[in-house]
Amino acid sequence: MSLHIEKIDKNFAASPELTKRFPTIKLYDATDCEAEICGLYHKGEDGVFGRLPLELSKINPSIEILSRYTAGGRIRFRTDSPFVAIRAKRLNTFYMRHMPLSGSTGCDIYVGRGKNSKFMKMCAPIRVEDEWFEDGCNVVHIGEEYTKELRDITVTLPLYGGISEIYIGIDECSSLVAPTPYTHGMVMFYGSSITQGGCACRSGTSYDGMISRMMDCDVYNLGFSGNAKGEPEIGEFIADLHPEVFVYDYDHNAPTVEHLAATHKPFYEIVRKKNPDMPIIFMSRPMGYSVGKEQTDARRQVIVKTYNEALAAGDKNVYFIGGETLFPEEWREFCTVDGSHPNDLGFSFMAKAVMKVLEKIYGDK
Repeated sequence: MSLHIEKIDKNFAASPELTKRFPTIKLYDATDCEAEICGLYHKGEDGVFGRLPLELSKINPSIEILSRYTAGGRIRFRTDSPFVAIRAKRLNTFYMRHMPLSGSTGCDIYVGRGKNSKFMKMCAPIRVEDEWFEDGCNVVHIGEEYTKELRDITVTLPLYGGISEIYIGIDECSSLVAPTPYTHGMVMFYGSSITQGGCACRSGTSYDGMISRMMDCDVYNLGFSGNAKGEPEIGEFIADLHPEVFVYDYDHNAPTVEHLAATHKPFYEIVRKKNPDMPIIFMSRPMGYSVGKEQTDARRQVIVKTYNEALAAGDKNVYFIGGETLFPEEWREFCTVDGSHPNDLGFSFMAKAVMKVLEKIYGDK
C-alpha cells in the first residue's frame, strides 16, 4: 500500500501554485531576456538545451541522450525582486533508485555571489511523470530584512534530466538584468557519471557546482554517465572551447585498463595542442570497490604515466589528484550511495581537493 507523507507531515507537502504564493509574479522566458545561460552549448534555440553540438552528440546513441541532460548548466541574472521563481518543462528523466528527483530533475536557486551565495530553494517535479514543475522563494531568509537592491541569482539546472522550456518569475514591478561577471573563467570537467553529478541530492551539490560557487568561476560539465571513453572528437571539442582550466577524469568509463592506456595520453595531447598554457588537472577514480584494488591501481598508474610523461616533456601546467586521497579514511564509507557514486558529503570532499589545486593555479596568475 502506498502512503502519502504529506498527509502525515505537512512539511513534506508541495508548495502552492506560483500565482497563489506570488500574486504579482511575471514570467520571463530565460532564453529571451537579460539572463545568462552558462555551461551549455545549445541554450534553448528551437527548444534545445544541451552540452554538445547536435552532430557531435551522435558519436554514440547514449551520448546523444546524455548531452541533452543539463549537468553543470546555470541561469544567472540580477534582480531587485523580493522573490524569485522557476517554471520548467521537462524533456525526459532517468528514474533512479539511488538519486532523488531533486538532483536528477530539479533546479536549485541561489542568491548572492561566490562564497557568499546562499541556497534558497529546490524546485523539482512531485512525480517522475510530471511534465512541468515550478517553485519559488523569497530572496532573504525568514527574519532577515528585505531591501530593494539588485541581487545576483543563480539557478542550477537538472543533472540527469533535460528541459525544453524554462521561465524565471519575479515581481512585475522589478528589474531583471545581466549578472555580475564571474571572477574566474571556465573550468572544464570531463568524465563519468560522477562528473555528471550522480548521485547528488540537488543539482547544485555536484562537485563542479560547489566549485563554481566557492571559487566564483564558470564551469562546463562534460560528464557522460557510463560513456566518457576518451573519444578524440570530444577532445577536439574541449580544445576548441579553450577553457581556463581542464579537470580530466574518465577513469571509471574506460572499459578496460588497456582502453584507458590507449586513449588517455592521446586525449590529453589533443587538448594540449590548442591550449599550450592551460592548467590540466588529472584525476583518478575516488572509489575502487566496483573493480577491486588491482584494477584500480593499474588504472591509476596509466594516469600517473600520462602526468609524468607530460612533466618530462616540459609541461609545467599539469597537476595530479589521486582518487584514493579524496575521501578521508574515517569518512569513506559515508561518502557514496553505492560504493561508487558520491553523495553530497563525498562531493564536498572532491570539491575541496580540486579547489586546493585551483587556488594554487589562480594564485600563480
